[in-house]
Amino acid sequence: MNSEISKSNPKKTFTSSCSAVMVVMLLTFADHACASDPAISRQARVKDISSIEGIRDNQLVGYGIVVGLQGTGDSQQTTFPIQTLAATLLRMGVSVPASSIRVQNLAAVFVSATLPPFARSGTKLDITVSSAGDARSLEGGLLLMTPLYGADGKIYAQAQGSLVVGGYSINVNGNVKQFNHPNTARVPFGAMVERGVPLELGGKNQFSLLLNDADFRSAEAMALAINRALGRQAARVFDSRRVDLSVANGEEIPALLAEVESIEVPVFPRAKVVVNERTGTVVIGGTVVLQPVSILHGGLAVNVVSEFQVSQPNAFSSGGTTKVVQQTRIDAQDKPVNRIELKQGATVDDLVRSLQTIGASARDVISILQAMKSAGALEAEIEVL
Repeated sequence: MNSEISKSNPKKTFTSSCSAVMVVMLLTFADHACASDPAISRQARVKDISSIEGIRDNQLVGYGIVVGLQGTGDSQQTTFPIQTLAATLLRMGVSVPASSIRVQNLAAVFVSATLPPFARSGTKLDITVSSAGDARSLEGGLLLMTPLYGADGKIYAQAQGSLVVGGYSINVNGNVKQFNHPNTARVPFGAMVERGVPLELGGKNQFSLLLNDADFRSAEAMALAINRALGRQAARVFDSRRVDLSVANGEEIPALLAEVESIEVPVFPRAKVVVNERTGTVVIGGTVVLQPVSILHGGLAVNVVSEFQVSQPNAFSSGGTTKVVQQTRIDAQDKPVNRIELKQGATVDDLVRSLQTIGASARDVISILQAMKSAGALEAEIEVL
C-alpha cells in the first residue's frame, strides 16, 4: 500500500510518498538463456571463487593521537585525548598534569590496517585513520607513532605519517561548510610491519581450497577440472565448501598452487534477489527463474494538509485576542489496480519492463517480489540488506 502524508505550516507542504522513491534495478545476467535455464554454468578461475585455507589477511587496529590540526581537534570536554598526550609527554621525560593542558590542535584517533599473508618485517601497509572524539576535521594532521595490534593482542606494525583527507570542514561565525568526510583520512604506506604471521608452505602434503559460496555441484566441478588439468587424482571434495588438494612427492608447492589458481572451472551460482529498502535498490541475478503468474497491485494515497490561520478581533473591540487556528483537510484516493501477467518462459528482463511500465516504486517492487516468492512464482533466494 502506498501512502502520502503532507502537512503545511502555513501552506508549506512536506510530502512523503512511496511513489517518489527511485527504483534502481541492477541486472546481472549473461544472456536470456541463462535466465531461463539455471543449469547453465559460467566459467571462473579457481582463485576468483575460492581461497586457500590458512593463506588469509589479518586485521590490525590501534589507538593514537593526531597533532598539527588548526584548531579543529577535540574539545576540552573530550578528556581522553588530553590524557593520551600527557602519557606521551611523560614517556619523553616531560611531566605535565593533564588538567593543565589546553590545546585544540590534536585529536584522538583509531588506526586500522590489513596485514596481508606472507608479509615480512619491513613491509609497508596503507592505514585508515578515524577520529574517536568530537574533532571537526583531521586536515593537515600528523599521526604520531601508533602500535597496531592483532586479535591476539600482540603488536604487528607501527603506524606514523601525514594524513591525506579527501574533504574539508570550514566553520566561521557559526556557519559551517563541509565536503565529504573530513574526520576520516588515509596514510599511504603509513605503517611498517614489525612482525609477520608465520606461514611455511614447505613440508605440506595437502592444502584445502575453500569456496566463497558453498555449493556441492561447484565443488565437484572444481575437483574434476583440477584433476583433468594436473593429470592425476589430486583434488577430492570434502564437503560443499572444501576441496582438498594433495601434493605429489617432489612437487614444487608454489608452482602447483599457481597452476591450480589459474584453472578455469564451471560455477553454478545460486539464484538470488538482493533488496535494500533503505536505499531503494533491487538486484536480480541472471539465474532467477520465473513461473507463470498474474500480479494485481494497487495502493491507497492519503494526503493530510494542515493550514494555520491567524484569527484577529475587530478593530477597537474589547476583550478580543489574536489566536492561531489550525485548519486540517484530509484527502484519500484509492489508486486503481495495476496488472502484470508473466507467461511461461518469462525472463528477468520481462519482469523489470513490466514493473517499470506500471510505475512501481522501490517498495512496490520489494513487496511484489516477496509475494511472488510466497506464491512459488519466483525460484530464487531473497536476501534483505
